[in-house]
Amino acid sequence: MTGDPALRVEGLTKAFGGLCAVDKVELCVAPGERRALIGPNGAGKTTLFNLIAGDLPPTAGRITVFGRDVTRMPPHRRAALGLARTCQVNDLFPTLTVFENMMLAMHGLSPSKLMPLKSIRAYPEHCARAHEVLASVGLAGSEDAVVRTLSHGVQRQLEIAMALSGRPRLLLLDEPAAGLSPAEAQHMVSLLQALDPAMSVVMIEHDMDVAFRVADRVTVMHNGRVLADGGRDEVKADPRVAEIYLGSGVA
Repeated sequence: MTGDPALRVEGLTKAFGGLCAVDKVELCVAPGERRALIGPNGAGKTTLFNLIAGDLPPTAGRITVFGRDVTRMPPHRRAALGLARTCQVNDLFPTLTVFENMMLAMHGLSPSKLMPLKSIRAYPEHCARAHEVLASVGLAGSEDAVVRTLSHGVQRQLEIAMALSGRPRLLLLDEPAAGLSPAEAQHMVSLLQALDPAMSVVMIEHDMDVAFRVADRVTVMHNGRVLADGGRDEVKADPRVAEIYLGSGVA
């Protein structure tokens, strides 16, 4: 790897009283890399994402994004560096349309966010970008649909579109295939495989088929610590992973 990594986590720790949810985690993600973060429930994966995104302060350790130390930086400043994320539960505005959700996502990253509200038409560049991103995730023609009327799978697509609206360089996806039907999961895989190859993606995922088809490398967490880290085949063949998470039949 040449240059600064997209993400480096060093000795990252988060304790809640006597519980250490993230314990001295080390992680390095290269620019353009696709990384899957897997592990059983309670392994600390989402807590790790919350630390990287700035939603939780760490107890100890250091986080850098493209060479910048963001350990104590608020979430909005991390977003300005090119970090975006999705959550386990859709974080959408259900009574608004698809297009209105997109416009709010872009407006929140714009210098104009603190200015008095104007008509959507007053932001032609945002409008064009919204149409462009919606088309890229397969939602062209759905702009006027009210979000609460959409299927769970389509809402997941919209959440990713909103995360992509600010042209992130590092994208954190928290279980993008959770709750999807097999057909929807296949569509999600195609969507993720088609993302800009220059963008780094770190993805928490319980669907192993999705994780191993999308990711270049896989990091396995267990009890707040990194249990294994490597290529897909290497991780699949690790007997500790097979015993703790993937099942004894995996080789």
